Amino acid sequence: MESTNFLWDLFGRNVWTVLAVISLPLLFVLVYALIAILAELKISAWIQERLGPMRTGPWGILQPVAEVIKLLQKEDITPDQSSKLLYNLAPFIIFTGAYAAFAVIPFSSAFVPAGIDVGLFYVFAIGSISAMGIVMGGWASNNKYSLMGAMRSISQLISYEIPAAMAILSVVVLTSSMNMQEISSMQSGGFWNWFIFGGPGGWSKLWVIPFTIGLTIIYFIASLAETNRVPFDIPEGESELVAGFHTEYSGMKFAMFFFAEYANMFVVSAILTTIFLGGWNSPFGDFLQGPWWGVFWFILKSFFIVLLQIWIRWTLPRFRVDQLMHVGWKVLLPLSFVCFVAISLFAMLN
Repeated sequence: MESTNFLWDLFGRNVWTVLAVISLPLLFVLVYALIAILAELKISAWIQERLGPMRTGPWGILQPVAEVIKLLQKEDITPDQSSKLLYNLAPFIIFTGAYAAFAVIPFSSAFVPAGIDVGLFYVFAIGSISAMGIVMGGWASNNKYSLMGAMRSISQLISYEIPAAMAILSVVVLTSSMNMQEISSMQSGGFWNWFIFGGPGGWSKLWVIPFTIGLTIIYFIASLAETNRVPFDIPEGESELVAGFHTEYSGMKFAMFFFAEYANMFVVSAILTTIFLGGWNSPFGDFLQGPWWGVFWFILKSFFIVLLQIWIRWTLPRFRVDQLMHVGWKVLLPLSFVCFVAISLFAMLN
């Protein structure tokens, strides 16, 4: 009897701890997605000078809840000529890729689900799972528009992952670390120590600031392409491909693609916040600093970047395929390489 209690005490608390750590990001994603959908509806209405949703709940704030209920009630359809196993797996794979990235996101100095030393490498590796889900869904649908959207998505991801990787590697050069918690800790002491402004270093970093600001902008642009957001939404391209890679999906399978897109928006925003915008650190030095304040600052910065993504979606037109490739290979890639070389030189001299 004593050994049984000992085993329960030894493993039971660990199991509950693991379940709590796993569940918190999932609950956050679900709540965040509803808020982001409402923000998308309201911001687009504001930009287009209209009211937007106003009937469901006070000022229409329950509209995302109504849409989720609607999707739950929709019929789940699997096309007869599709590759049924891959077709049904694709939505879960793409959401798993987006959700798994939350494992290494440092929400505060006291909470990071998995503080591994190669967090940045892990994020890039896990991102390929989402790309695999997009291709799987597009190909398995047995629809030429879906397949074309999937092929566009892969070409886009390959093109823009390289400048995004160069931007992240530049911060790795400055910090000699791929641990996202350590990178956040290095930026404490005020916004002048954030890596968008060269990181800690005083006057010796002044000449490197233009390059770090440039890399921040490059990563932000590349992140729009990574998440298939306007002006890089050619994998969906409603005016050309009906709905792109998820044309044949309905009900909760479509909702999984939808949730994955919004989850990815937060992931890339969280990475940008961590490596360039001070992570969970207060912009005012030690003022309003602490574990709970860290969660507040981190989510606030990340939400601000998400709002920028939404704003851009309802402001800019979509690129053509040739324009998208031109920007990726002939503009962002050379600029990111120049910035990377400059920052590497700075790191060597210091």
